[in-house]
Amino acid sequence: MKKLLLLLLFIPLVSFGQEKFEKQLKFDPETHIIQAEVSCGICMFDMVGKECELAIRIKDSSYYVEGTDIDDHGDAHSKIGFCNAIRKADVQGKIIDNRFHVTYFELKPSNK
Repeated sequence: MKKLLLLLLFIPLVSFGQEKFEKQLKFDPETHIIQAEVSCGICMFDMVGKECELAIRIKDSSYYVEGTDIDDHGDAHSKIGFCNAIRKADVQGKIIDNRFHVTYFELKPSNK
């Protein structure tokens, strides 16, 4: 019983000792800002995929996004979430291997 109690006390200590990894998306004043539409690739852009994933549409071409996730910007399944609405964003990044590797992402306020 003492071992079980000790184990239960030890688990929270280990979990609080984890370092949080936060994505570092930084604006680069020397890089061009792209104004794009962003949403769920499967739900709103009719892209092929296995699960809801953030995608970006630039000049009628859609790409899945690397560097930020669909849930990093609120609940994807809310009324104005990416699975139910196409939103505008200012982004910086590059297309590599048919995926948009984002280095800066600023979601614009919803009109709803």
